[in-house]
Amino acid sequence: MIATLFQFFLLLQFNPSDVWDRNPVALTDTLYYQNPVFEPVLADPTVIRDGEYFYAYGTEDNWGEEGGYHLVPVIQSKDLVNWQFLGNSMAQKPNWKERGGIWAPDVTKVGNRFFMYYSFSTWGDPNPGIGLAIANSPEGPFVDQGPVFTSEEIGVKNSIDPFYFEQNSNKYLIWGSFHGLFLTKLSADGTKALGDIIKLAGNHLEAAYLVKKGEYFFLFGSSGTCCEGANSTYRVLVGRSKNIEGPYVDQEGRNLLNESSGTLVVRSNLEDNGFAGPGHNSEIVSDSNGNDWLLYHGMDKKKPKLGNGTNRRVLLLDQLIWKEGWPRIENYEPSIAPKIAPQFDE
Repeated sequence: MIATLFQFFLLLQFNPSDVWDRNPVALTDTLYYQNPVFEPVLADPTVIRDGEYFYAYGTEDNWGEEGGYHLVPVIQSKDLVNWQFLGNSMAQKPNWKERGGIWAPDVTKVGNRFFMYYSFSTWGDPNPGIGLAIANSPEGPFVDQGPVFTSEEIGVKNSIDPFYFEQNSNKYLIWGSFHGLFLTKLSADGTKALGDIIKLAGNHLEAAYLVKKGEYFFLFGSSGTCCEGANSTYRVLVGRSKNIEGPYVDQEGRNLLNESSGTLVVRSNLEDNGFAGPGHNSEIVSDSNGNDWLLYHGMDKKKPKLGNGTNRRVLLLDQLIWKEGWPRIENYEPSIAPKIAPQFDE
């Protein structure tokens, strides 16, 4: 790939110490991009592709002076780099709990409709749950179908952070947050849990994501503290198995049920001016060159919070590198310099 002289000049002049005074859009073109790819907030991102567009969704949040309140915001892009804010993907908040936020949505296309599995919870909630909303368009509006289950009904504490997975016509839901990651089959219509509940990973993980690559299932999860601004220790770990039900082991052979397990994918930048608390990754996206890309959130260490105190979890993008059969972000850290952008054929 040949870059322009201007683009090479930008790279040569790049100094990590002044990244945060620049507008990322100004350095973004058809060849290069720079993190963050969307701000001020898109926490716990999920992404799908429909036609020529990608759609990303995030947790309900109040963007304060940088955008106000948003109920499951949705943004749109053709290239994963240049994003347009579309609005709220839910027209009305679910009412099957008295109070709580709509967190960590997972959106997927099922047949000709779009399913959004979501968490309904508050901090310290004794009985959070997972619900389902359905739309005919990726832009929404997603209409609530009610709960799939609550923590008390399913017998798993802190039942949030859903992820939908389908294989051989079987529908599965993976979920959990610091009380284990669990797997169960869903009914044919995807609205109810069926059968056994299988524990896949220990109490050190949340925000599950599962992908099949080759002969292995790779189970991603986030560990550490998500929401302490520049002091957040959030990071992404991974294990793999040849069976969807496990056992999942890391690169050292440790079972993910062991709370000291997990192969590192990405962590906070070690520099003072990087991103803190990278995690809760989206689905992997493959570009036209066969490169894999990962969206996830993180906080600029120099501007980790909004004026209203909300964690300013911006959207980050990086190439996922596979080495010796294991995925990771380059240097295990979010990129802060301009990087070659993903390429998608028209």
